Amino acid sequence: MGPVINEQQLRRIAGYMDVARQDGVEILCGGEIAREGELARGFFFKPTVLGNCRPGMRVCQEEIFGPVTSVIVVDSLEEAGRVSNDVPYGLVASIYTRDVNKAFKFIEESYTGIVYVNAGTIGAEVHTPFGGTKATGNGHREGGAQVLDVFSEWKTVYIDPAGSSGLRSTCYPSAADASGLRPRAGARSSAR
Repeated sequence: MGPVINEQQLRRIAGYMDVARQDGVEILCGGEIAREGELARGFFFKPTVLGNCRPGMRVCQEEIFGPVTSVIVVDSLEEAGRVSNDVPYGLVASIYTRDVNKAFKFIEESYTGIVYVNAGTIGAEVHTPFGGTKATGNGHREGGAQVLDVFSEWKTVYIDPAGSSGLRSTCYPSAADASGLRPRAGARSSAR
């Protein structure tokens, strides 16, 4: 079962099922609030798969924030890419294939923050930058070593080797970024 944050969100997800039915979508499984046994005491929605979907439908264009997926049948990799990119959001995309060339083509053309190959779109890899494109999230990547770029302002220092007596050039984070943060741990001078 899919746990939901509160009753308001549970009813919002259920409302999308009404929208889906009005648009001619087929609810292949789930599609309702879970009210059996102990589940009735919380906020649970049955995992739902929607079929007979077309790209422009609301259930394919909006973030439902529940255990709901829409199945859109396409005829080619190119069409799959267009359908995937033709939504107002772009957090993650996934492709399942045995053809590495198709995988790289999809990766290159996918306008999302994260692309998975032969894996589900769980979005829980804390060691990598996490963030999306378009109307998804806050526009920058959080997590991973790359997050340092968000909180650091980099400064390049060039020292003329002719008169440096052992000093060399390097890049390092400045003493403080524009928001007054302290230098990140491990920042170092290149003087010897």
